[in-house]
This record gives sequence, structure tokens and C-alpha cells, in this order.
Amino acid sequence: MKNFKLDWLILPLVGFAIVLALWSFSSATWASNLPSPTKTWEASREYVLSPFAKRGEMDQGILRFTWYSLVLVAQGYGLALLVGTPIGFFLGLSKTFTKIFDPIIQILRPVSPLAWLPLGLVLFMNAGKEAGTYGALFTIAICAMWPTVLNTAVGVRAVPQDFLNVGRVLKLSRWKTLTKILIPATLPYMFTGFRLSLGIAWLAIVAAEMLTGRPGAGGFLWQEYNALIYEHIILSIITIGFVGFGLDRLMSLLERRFKSA
Repeated sequence: MKNFKLDWLILPLVGFAIVLALWSFSSATWASNLPSPTKTWEASREYVLSPFAKRGEMDQGILRFTWYSLVLVAQGYGLALLVGTPIGFFLGLSKTFTKIFDPIIQILRPVSPLAWLPLGLVLFMNAGKEAGTYGALFTIAICAMWPTVLNTAVGVRAVPQDFLNVGRVLKLSRWKTLTKILIPATLPYMFTGFRLSLGIAWLAIVAAEMLTGRPGAGGFLWQEYNALIYEHIILSIITIGFVGFGLDRLMSLLERRFKSA
């Protein structure tokens, strides 16, 4: 019988144990305001053991808050892909399009979500109560689309010229050239962009909720910071981290499935 290696389980557990030990040591010595792991659990237990409870708009279970954030992320992420993917193809296919818009993209790409959100709120100010939601969607979409744009463009430029020559010999239409040659050849690059975009979308929603006070993982974190409930701040950080990790793993599995198809 083969010996099954448990490194994939044991080593991460060792890492978590080290972090918990450092956390406990810090709270007991130089960071006296930092709640210990035990205090954090005691103060956050209700939010974890009743994860979908709803006691008020900003007093809900941690998974209900997370669900609100994920719904908004899915909408903004979808917009990012719908807008970013075609732009990436245009950048890859047209030198003229690249010369016109690449400088603008390079200027806008590094702008922080914290800078985009006020502009989003101004753009949708006439939406009334929904201004915060639309502003958050705008922020997520515009921040998340850049990796998709750039990686798609790189993928299109990397398509071997022989592939395109075959399409010309077979007299394929532009649509068939796109669907039969360009998209399949570019797909690995696109998925790299999609994966990076998803991570940025999750980062952007936290920033957006913190500034708008919307119910969600980020909104809950900001509320508890203002209330000086440090245990809940740590709970929010841990939740945001685990959800981000889970989203990245799911996208990685999806990428591998498409590559093997």
C-alpha cells in the first residue's frame, strides 16, 4: 500500500499554527490593544455560528454580509469582462487602435479604487438611494477590467501567423476566424486576465463598501472600526482573505478545465 503524503495538509496547518502563536504573543506583549485569538472568537462567535442571521441592516451573520459583497462583485466583474475582453481584442488586432487608446489605458490602469469611487458616485448621483450601488459597480468594473484587457491583447498578438494564414487559405469569414482561431489560441491568456481581474474585483468591493457604508464584508469592517470593536475587524479581515482565496481557487479549477477540454 502506497504511503500518502500529507504535506498539502500538514504544512499549511503548521503555517496557521505559527501565525496564531505570533498573534497571541503580539496581543500579550507589544500590541496590547490587539485582541487575542481567544477573545476574537468569543466576540465573533455569534456571527460565525449564525452566519446567515439578520438582526438589522448592519448586524447580520458574516456569510450574509459576504453574500451581499459577492453579488455585487459578480455584477461588476461581469461588466469588466464584457467591456474589457473586446477592448483587449481590438488592442491586439489593430495597431491604430493601440496607438490611440493604449496611452489612456496606461494612465488610468494604476488609479486606485478609492479614487474611482467618488467619480462613480458623481456619475450616478441622480440615481438616489441606488447611487452607492451603481458607483460601486462602476468602480469594480473599471478597476477589474485592466488585467483582462492587457492579457487578452497579449494573447491576440501571440497567435502564430501561420494560424491566420490557414484561415485566409480556407477563406474563413472574420467571425469564423475569431471563433475558430483567435479565441481558442488566446484563451489561456484570457483566463490569466480573468483570474487577476476577479482578485481586483474582490479588492475593489471592500474599498467601495467601506466608503459607501453598504452592507457587506467591507461595510461591516468599517462599521466595526468606527465602533472600535477590534475583534470584528479581525473577523472581517479573515473572512475577506478566505473568500478571496476561494475565488482564486475556483477560477484556477475553471482555467484548468478549459485548458484540458
